[in-house]
Amino acid sequence: MKSILVTIALGASLMVSAQQKTPVYLDVTKPIEERVENALSLMTTEEKVALCHAQSKFSSKGVPRLGIPEVWTDDGPHGIREEVFWDEWDGAHWTNDSCTAFPALTCLAATFNPHLSLLYGKSIGEEARYRNKTVLLGPGVNIYRTPLNGRNFEYMGEDPYLSSRMVVPYIQGVQSIGVAACVKHFALNNQEEWRGHINVNVSDRALYEIYLPAFKAAVQEGKAWSIMGSYNQFRGEHCCHNDLLLNKILKQDWKFDGVVISDWGGTHNTDQAIKNGLDIEMGTYTNGLTTKGKFSYSSYYLADPFLKGINEGKYDMALLNDKARRILRLVFHTTMSENRPFGRFVSPEHSEAGRKIAEEGIVLLKNDKQFFPLTGKYNKIAIIGENATRSLVIGGGSSSLKVSYEVSPLAGLTAAYGKDHVVYSMGYASGPSMYGREMRSKLNADSLVAAAVEVAKNADIVLFVGGLNKNHFQDCEGGDRKSLDLPFGQDKLIDALVKANKNTAVVLLSGNAVAMPWVDKVPAIMQGWYLGSEAGNALANVISGKVNPSGKLPFSFPKKLEDNAAHSFGKLSYPGDSINELYKEDILVGYRWFDTKNIAPLFPFGYGLSYTTFAYSKPTVDKADVTQDGTIRVSFTLTNNGKVDGAETAQLYVSKTKSAVTRATKELKAFQKVFLKAGESQTVTMEIPVSSFAFYDEVQHGWNVEKGAYQLLVGSSSRDIKGKIDVKIQ
Repeated sequence: MKSILVTIALGASLMVSAQQKTPVYLDVTKPIEERVENALSLMTTEEKVALCHAQSKFSSKGVPRLGIPEVWTDDGPHGIREEVFWDEWDGAHWTNDSCTAFPALTCLAATFNPHLSLLYGKSIGEEARYRNKTVLLGPGVNIYRTPLNGRNFEYMGEDPYLSSRMVVPYIQGVQSIGVAACVKHFALNNQEEWRGHINVNVSDRALYEIYLPAFKAAVQEGKAWSIMGSYNQFRGEHCCHNDLLLNKILKQDWKFDGVVISDWGGTHNTDQAIKNGLDIEMGTYTNGLTTKGKFSYSSYYLADPFLKGINEGKYDMALLNDKARRILRLVFHTTMSENRPFGRFVSPEHSEAGRKIAEEGIVLLKNDKQFFPLTGKYNKIAIIGENATRSLVIGGGSSSLKVSYEVSPLAGLTAAYGKDHVVYSMGYASGPSMYGREMRSKLNADSLVAAAVEVAKNADIVLFVGGLNKNHFQDCEGGDRKSLDLPFGQDKLIDALVKANKNTAVVLLSGNAVAMPWVDKVPAIMQGWYLGSEAGNALANVISGKVNPSGKLPFSFPKKLEDNAAHSFGKLSYPGDSINELYKEDILVGYRWFDTKNIAPLFPFGYGLSYTTFAYSKPTVDKADVTQDGTIRVSFTLTNNGKVDGAETAQLYVSKTKSAVTRATKELKAFQKVFLKAGESQTVTMEIPVSSFAFYDEVQHGWNVEKGAYQLLVGSSSRDIKGKIDVKIQ
């Protein structure tokens, strides 16, 4: 009897299942918007609200009843962060979460190569996909306004056009793997000092011309699936729930249909979070990175208070549905996508990609008497400096990585030149990396210098490998640098090394510009950035001449801090009075300031040397008289007239001297990286739409292309102009 009953029950179950239809939201052949609306129609109010806030440090809920998965986010822009405990920042000590470290984004920007940006995005996207992440928290595109900003190394430099061209392929690469890029930090997050509350005041013109273009390109061209709000305030409202930034500009003007995610601890008010454009609230009451609170996730601003307000009729259901739609759309683009590729982790291809990006990003700043490359036979090469052996993937805040491997500069150079020909001395020492605290080394500084000098005296060549690191008050989240100078007594050490051995070159590893009081004393300087897992191999390949350097500076190096625009106007301009900050330099950021005010930088934007030389012919234009809706094509011949193969990044700037508004002397509007064999010539053509000549008109609240005369400037940097063309806009 029991067996008959069981058989009947099972048969009935099968009959019901056979008659059921697959819900549209599970049918991957249906358009995403149809799937979204179907899923939304099946969800309860409680399930919709649950989508809108965290359930752990790095995840938010799905809808288990409907088979809709959770959203898992992960840092960062340079590598996939280790797994952490559910409600803590501490690492969970997994044995299979050691990633590939890719170069920091300052290095990527220095390549001036969008093809490498696409490769970067695909590679890091594959690593995120392998770890089953839904959202990669990056890339960052905040503008380099001051060389003291602790997070500049995470961003793409001082120029909005360069950042725009480099961010789009990065996003496309990541999202081609079925992982959402989360572009950050929107917006005006240009310092770490008082980042959680400083109220930024900036003109509409500077906002639209300098600080928003890369975000706009990320949304409209890159089709980013998510955006992260920033900690700071803008015109009196926190940016994670800012009506102007999120509702009016991002979602209304730019038609962004993705998800706005708060920075961790960036949400402050239920009413504003609901009404002013925030979709997912993360990390509330964790104070960014520094607190491990056991605060209930159901008490978040977009949790129970949101649900209570909906049930009481205080908030329109349409506000909740809009947030839920956006989150569902992201899930269907990623975890529930039919065509989501598989990932891979710490692969040889990723190592090769990281090394290639690092090599192309390294910038040769000075090279008197062809000091580099080191191609001769040397009995002893002295490597001096802590950064030659220190891990530079650890620290820096949320971008700190647990890596599968890291090739140090010393290891790379030793492999290149042989252990019998390389000798190392530390020279200086910083303390251990500790987030939020400045730790000092217990080693004796004078003894380190003395030992290094003795090593230098007996060497044929000295390579000082120094710069900054990712300690607090260096290149690190949560605190800005205290000065432009090199830390830990490095300037004094370099002077001592030069006196001991005139063949001393400097290799800087940093994400920021530094002062160089010794610039005229050393024959060669190389800017190396944070180069990731393949740092040592990339540096060794460039130093040895196996690779010809082709990087260009994505930001200007000032001679002194006061030469920088933000610092020239006093403390209210930077860092503010702890409550408000006024961007008094307006649109004149970076080279725009240096060139317009005729202040000589130490090294200009777009600058970088090669082991070969390039010649530019006189540029020509397809038409010198063009309408406002037209396109101009500038052509010239670029020749590698040296003896080695190399690459040059040609840059096209636009200038208008007679204008109804204040303008920068020149603005970058196009660039092209060209690879040429020794003796080879190539015709280079760059197209620029006349619409890109526009300024933001604060009277008309829109873009305005002035009629009249302009100059097009072709150069190898913002200060090295090779040719000019006059054009007229009708």
